[in-house]
Amino acid sequence: MGNLLEYSGIVTKIRAMEAKLLSPGQFTEIANLGSVPEIVDYLIKNTAYADVLETLEEDQIHRGNIEKVLIQSLYHDYTKIYRFCGQKQRRFMKLILKNYEIDLINYCLRIVINHYRQPFDLNYKKAFFDRYSQISIEKLITSRTTDELVENLKGTEYYAPLKKLKDSQNVTLYDYNLTLDLYFYTSTWREQKKVLKKKDLELFMRDRGSKIDLLNLQWIYRAKKYYNMKPADIYLMLIPIHYKLSTDLVKELVEAPGLEEFEAAVARTYYARHYNFHQDLTIEQMYADCLHHLYTVDRRRDPYSLAAINTYLFLKEEEINKLTTAMECVRYGLSPGETAAYVGGKTQ
Repeated sequence: MGNLLEYSGIVTKIRAMEAKLLSPGQFTEIANLGSVPEIVDYLIKNTAYADVLETLEEDQIHRGNIEKVLIQSLYHDYTKIYRFCGQKQRRFMKLILKNYEIDLINYCLRIVINHYRQPFDLNYKKAFFDRYSQISIEKLITSRTTDELVENLKGTEYYAPLKKLKDSQNVTLYDYNLTLDLYFYTSTWREQKKVLKKKDLELFMRDRGSKIDLLNLQWIYRAKKYYNMKPADIYLMLIPIHYKLSTDLVKELVEAPGLEEFEAAVARTYYARHYNFHQDLTIEQMYADCLHHLYTVDRRRDPYSLAAINTYLFLKEEEINKLTTAMECVRYGLSPGETAAYVGGKTQ
C-alpha cells in the first residue's frame, strides 16, 4: 500500500504521457516519408511534438534545430515528472540527471578540443540546467580550451576526475569521454544505496547493473573488431562493476583470441541465455533489445515503483534516437525498408 500511495500520482501522469509516445505504425509511416520537412510536418500534425516543433520557422527546419527541440521535449517530460515526485523520488531523478550532465560536458569538450568555429549554442538547454543542475552553462560557454572548461566545472562533482586527467600528458577527447563514463557509472552505482531502499534499490540495481554489463560487452566487442586492441588496453576502458558477468567470464571475453571465441563466450552469458534473440542480432541490437526488455518487464511487474519513471524516460530517449536516425536515413536517401529496419517500423 505504501508504494501505491507514493507512486499513484506519478504513475497516472506517466501513463498519460506514455499514451503520446509514437507507435511502431507511426514509425512505419515516418520511414515512408521523402524528406526531413515532411517528417516535421507529420510530427506536427500527428504527435505530441507539435508544441515544440511549431516554434521553428520554415528556414530553421533542418536536423540540428529539430534535434534541439526534441531534446527540449525530453527535458519538458523530466520536469513534468519531477513536479509529481516526493523527496525520495526527486533524489532518484538527480541520478538520472547526471546522464544529461555528462552529455553536456562531452559536447563542450568536442567543441574546444576540435576547435570548432561555431559557438556552443546551448541557450536551448540553459533554463533546464539552471533549474536542476549543478553545472552553469553560462560559465561553460566562455571556455576556449580544455583547461578553461575543466576550471569552469569547479564546484561540481565532475571537476576532480577531469582535473586529474587534465594534468596528464597527451590527453585526447576519447580519454575525457572515457573518464566521464567511468565516473558516471561508478558514482551512481555507489550513490544508489544511499538514495534508494528495498524494492526501488533492487529495481535500479538490476537495470543499471545490466546496462553496465551490456556496455562492457559492447565495448569489448568494438575494441576487438574495429581497433584490434590488446587485452591490457581493453581492461582499462571497462566499467569496474560486474553484475551478471563474473570476473572469470569477463577475463575470457577480453582475452578471447578472435571474434569467434568472443561470440562463443557471449553465448554463455546470462543475457544470451535468458533472452530469446534471433541468431543474426548484432551486439548493438542485443544491447538495445535487452535494455528495452528489462525496463518494460520491471515496469509491468512493479508498476507502482521507480520502474515507472525509469522506463518512461528510457522509452522517451529511445524514441528521440529513432526519430533522429529516421531523419538521417531519409536525408541520405535510404529506402523506406532500410529506414524501417533502423527505427523498428515495418516495411510496407
